[in-house]
Amino acid sequence: MGIWGWPWGRRGLSGFGSASTAEDIAAGIDASHLTAIVTGATNGIGKETARVLALRGANVIIPARTLESGMKVKESLAEEVPSSKLHVMEMDLSSLDSVRSFAGSFNSSHKHLNVLINNAGIMACPFQLSKDGIELQFATNHLGHFLLTNLLLDKMKSTAKETGVQGRIVNLASTAHRRSDGKGFDLNKLNNESKYNAFSAYSHSKLANILHANELSRRFQEEGCDLTANSLHPGIIGTNIVRYITTNSVLASIFSLVKPFVKDIPQGAATTCYVALHPDTKRVSGKYFAGCNEATPTSVARDAELAKRLWAFSEELVENRSK
Repeated sequence: MGIWGWPWGRRGLSGFGSASTAEDIAAGIDASHLTAIVTGATNGIGKETARVLALRGANVIIPARTLESGMKVKESLAEEVPSSKLHVMEMDLSSLDSVRSFAGSFNSSHKHLNVLINNAGIMACPFQLSKDGIELQFATNHLGHFLLTNLLLDKMKSTAKETGVQGRIVNLASTAHRRSDGKGFDLNKLNNESKYNAFSAYSHSKLANILHANELSRRFQEEGCDLTANSLHPGIIGTNIVRYITTNSVLASIFSLVKPFVKDIPQGAATTCYVALHPDTKRVSGKYFAGCNEATPTSVARDAELAKRLWAFSEELVENRSK
């Protein structure tokens, strides 16, 4: 399999491929017993993921930076899926306090959580720091999701135990992780504006998404809880995540070369739905997917010791900013 996933248009061992859509994946699946959180569901493949989950009957929570933006999405999705069960809650992933507030509200107002899809992200933006003083791509793409996941784990574990339904955590990474050597997980390096490279920073954050899922999986297996964690490359999709690329001549040139391989949004959400919903991925954990099939990330992304170090580094960042 190539770095982009299964060769374009061909179906892999799963029976699906890069041209499959999220609705293709979810066809016939009853998700009415599931409660799912989808971050970044106000647009792009996150919105399509939420729509397809709702179409299959799931109770879907949409975290949004503002309730106004979230309600607009809810209304749009409700028009397409009149039977949808959608709930909007406020959360800004780039703010650790906001993540804590969301998790506290969710845990007190919802009994169950079966599926957590860490989809939200920003790509190759100009250098800036989050509200907590951390390089924005790492803060949003990894650290916010790291904290969110940790704060929801008890809910997911109890749900799996009470319902007998295995919980699933899905991290959206990227083939861009191949550009990271894994040596960027140091706050002095992350926050060094003079050496900042927008795409390299994005690559580091996407490598972190894979390592995070792998370490979660290892911990679940060690603990014996009925949860899985996997990561994936959704494909190259022309959503607003690439909005900063057009302002960078080098990145814009690269994007123009891969444009023939760009997926549409329904195709872009397919691998997420495959990992989050499909019965064939039950009991599968600690894997990386692309084109709706298992794929192989870099050796750095499979480094178990690096995953442990990233976890410790992330915990330290979160704890230091809670004081």
